[in-house]
Amino acid sequence: MNKRIVVGMSGGVDSSVTALLLKQQGYDVVGLFMKNWEDDDDSEYCSSRQDLIDAVSVADTIGIPIEAVNFSKEYKERVFSYFLREYQAGRTPNPDILCNAEIKFKAFLDHAIALGADTIATGHYAQVREVNGLFQLLKAADDSKDQSYFLHRLNQKQLSHAMFPLGKLLKSEVRVIAEKHGLSNHAKKDSTGICFIGERPFREFLNRYLPTQPGKMGTPEGKVVGEHIGLSFYTIGQRQGLHIGGAKNSSGEPWFVCGKDMVNNRLIVVQGHTHPALLAPQLTALESHWISGTAPTLNHPYAAKTRYRQADAACYLTEVADERCTIKFDEAQWAVTPGQSVVVYDGEVCLGGAVIK
Repeated sequence: MNKRIVVGMSGGVDSSVTALLLKQQGYDVVGLFMKNWEDDDDSEYCSSRQDLIDAVSVADTIGIPIEAVNFSKEYKERVFSYFLREYQAGRTPNPDILCNAEIKFKAFLDHAIALGADTIATGHYAQVREVNGLFQLLKAADDSKDQSYFLHRLNQKQLSHAMFPLGKLLKSEVRVIAEKHGLSNHAKKDSTGICFIGERPFREFLNRYLPTQPGKMGTPEGKVVGEHIGLSFYTIGQRQGLHIGGAKNSSGEPWFVCGKDMVNNRLIVVQGHTHPALLAPQLTALESHWISGTAPTLNHPYAAKTRYRQADAACYLTEVADERCTIKFDEAQWAVTPGQSVVVYDGEVCLGGAVIK
């Protein structure tokens, strides 16, 4: 075909099989390893060196060239700074969503075009379809691995240059393909969590950048039940790490974070997974982005996720104005979290989403 495709190779099995499949289909494939974080390369939690070794090994097996490019500066400016600002404001951001929109499908795409490619490919589990000149983002065939949630901020130009060869495959099939073709990382464990944190304890990492500001932990009624180390270090729905299990005169049910009083530096907690303060029948979200360029129809039945790996929840939009939207759910949603993204679907089509206020 001679069509050049640059594949983002992370050293993991998904991007490796992506490169292999495209090579088998006759494309001119070039691998690109992105380095997006370098603050603690010598840390036990940083795996970038081993990941690069794995990516180079796979490229050699497949028979494609590979180069490494450093986007650490762009990542710090466009993603990490936003991450810190949001946590400092008491919200819980999802930097992987911003990384896809700003790094993998912007800085990486620009670099790939400079290398003579018209298309980039990644190991994401999602699909792209063109309908009447518009590009749609679709869920993956493997429901358990679908990553359209993380890609919902991509625009028409980005999707027009993107390929997701794993979209129709199951994860189990991907590993079989990798092993069959002798890829050294066929059994490599999937990476989890935020890319720049890795497997390290989250609170320990955040404490390097944000100061602790201890305060009172109490119920919505005003009863003090403990102390927190800083509102930035907690998220809505959190159960672990509160250290108030033995509070006097309590029902014995587990405690959950249900809110933050930023003005008074107070963490609000309740008991019981089904406490009304943890349930939201609707939400308001900002910074809305709709993939087609047009907002969804008001009062039309859709589905939405307020966090990754959540089951689709029936909903409808009651307001869309500028970059703001209001979404009502047929059933109240648990632990809706400011800073996270709500992503809207029409069947298998991802329409876009917004940041929960």
